[in-house]
Amino acid sequence: MRLRMLKYGVVGLLGTLLHFALLYVLADAFRMEPVLASAIGFVIVLFVSYALNKYWTFQSSETGIGSFVKYTVVSVAGLLLNIGVMYTAVHILQWHYLIGQSLVILVVPCSNFIFNYYWTFRQQRRTDS
Repeated sequence: MRLRMLKYGVVGLLGTLLHFALLYVLADAFRMEPVLASAIGFVIVLFVSYALNKYWTFQSSETGIGSFVKYTVVSVAGLLLNIGVMYTAVHILQWHYLIGQSLVILVVPCSNFIFNYYWTFRQQRRTDS
């Protein structure tokens, strides 16, 4: 399980970097509202991280869309959590959006790993490394 957590962390780090880059470009360069920009970044990262986690982290050979649907459900729950944290940070606490996004990366990845490990890719796991 430790190796999977490490791989999940690497994918999460790549996803986080991509998410921050998209957030910055959309919010600063295109003057998009930061909560919406963060949500769009989250959705784009969904596709990238699913592919990396399916084939590298969990080494799933499942065909079809079953695991993608589960992954999407977990990610949508994470997206709602992301939006809630960002809204609270930006609009209620009046913090800079990058501080809000920093809070998001402390909460969402942990909950997503647990659900993906025990639900999304559960049948595909053979042995833990």
